Amino acid sequence: MDFIFSRIEKYYPYNLLLLADETVVAINKYLPYSDVYIAKQQGKIVGVISLLPVDKQTIEIKNIAISPAYQGKGLGSWILKKAEEIARKGGYITIIVGTADCGTKQIQFYEKHGYSKYAIKENFFLENYAQPIYENGIILKDMIMLRKELK
Repeated sequence: MDFIFSRIEKYYPYNLLLLADETVVAINKYLPYSDVYIAKQQGKIVGVISLLPVDKQTIEIKNIAISPAYQGKGLGSWILKKAEEIARKGGYITIIVGTADCGTKQIQFYEKHGYSKYAIKENFFLENYAQPIYENGIILKDMIMLRKELK
């Protein structure tokens, strides 16, 4: 792929971040504490990932989003692999991510890349967002947590 992957510290691509998280308020809760990386092609930002250290051994993917025109073409997998490399080099042993319980496409994406379910945060979306969030016509309720051990 002819993409450039780099870290950014300001001018975050909220248009992409909002594809994976519902509100700017929610994004701004983790963004200041996260390392944010973008994928660019021909000077245009087409993907983003936000990584938040949980502790010395674990890092969490708080947001990963791909421009709609680039979805389904392997860019998400490429960005995920780049993030895992960065986590590994940073000394992290485990990488985790949370997604909606009805987000079957997202869950399958992570499982395809070696992640496995390990926990459920019950009522996460009901308790952390002011308005109900719908996906595939279903109100989001619980968050499924997945993890991968980095080798």
